[in-house]
Amino acid sequence: MSTRRSNYGKSKTNREPVKDAVASRHRRLGNQRDLSYQLIHHLSLREREVDTMRYAQLVIGPAGSGKSTYCSSLNQHCETIRRTMHIVNLDPAAEVFNYPVAMDIRELVSVDVVMEELKCGPNAALIRCMEYLEDSLYNWLDEELENFTDDDYLVFDCPGQIEIFTHVPVLKNFVEHLKKNDFNVCAVYLLDSQFVTDVTKFISGCMVSLSAMIQLELPHVNILSKMDLLQDKSNIEEYLDAEPRTMLAGLDQRMAPQFAKLNKAFIELVEQYSMVRFTPLDLTKERSIQYVLSEIDKCIQFGEDAEVKIRELDEDMDQLEL
Repeated sequence: MSTRRSNYGKSKTNREPVKDAVASRHRRLGNQRDLSYQLIHHLSLREREVDTMRYAQLVIGPAGSGKSTYCSSLNQHCETIRRTMHIVNLDPAAEVFNYPVAMDIRELVSVDVVMEELKCGPNAALIRCMEYLEDSLYNWLDEELENFTDDDYLVFDCPGQIEIFTHVPVLKNFVEHLKKNDFNVCAVYLLDSQFVTDVTKFISGCMVSLSAMIQLELPHVNILSKMDLLQDKSNIEEYLDAEPRTMLAGLDQRMAPQFAKLNKAFIELVEQYSMVRFTPLDLTKERSIQYVLSEIDKCIQFGEDAEVKIRELDEDMDQLEL
């Protein structure tokens, strides 16, 4: 474990092999970017005056929690209600999409390229890819963001490797860069509803969520995904707004007596940060999708800036009429 953590803490100089590998591949494919153009593009972006706020969801969660399926269903729902939303792929190992990809990290770097050039495994390659993304915030990302207008709403479909959003600083720096580009950002954490079938699994999921929220320092919405696949829903209410004492009793019953103090510490931590609140999501029901979307919209204040501007305009018109 210590070996992996030391790898994650590598300085930027240790990322040079990734840069060299990507640059080498780009040269072979004839896709080498013009650095002078990137610099001019970046300066023009920084000088642009942004009058309105933009919005973003950062969709995170363990592998298999349904992040890409959520993004696909959200895209279909927004098409139905005629609302514009752009889905961004931030997974350099992704292969198949069920939604139109508005921005794709694989155009910058992919896991296959890094694995081939650096002779490393998929997990290490993914970390290296995300570090390369971090090093490319002021050129590739800024250039891509210029393709979107003010008031645009982006949904970032993130990798499922939990290190990316729990203790590696890549996504935290990514979020800070979005904020500098006038984005209101909300973290959307998906937890498979199968985790509510066992109190120990549920607490484990809460711990990962809490770790991510502390690392990212973002407003967040916790979602129980795949509710349509959950067969036994008799105890679901106990987990949606769980009583800490009830969960503690469940942990004590499931685990050996020597873990009693640890169980109590876990429950107190969850209670202190008010993390035991999840919104159920059934993708087969439009009302469920709309409810989750409305919760996220409130979290990032979507539409509130426009309402304020309208009120200010009305007040100005009233003054003119007087």
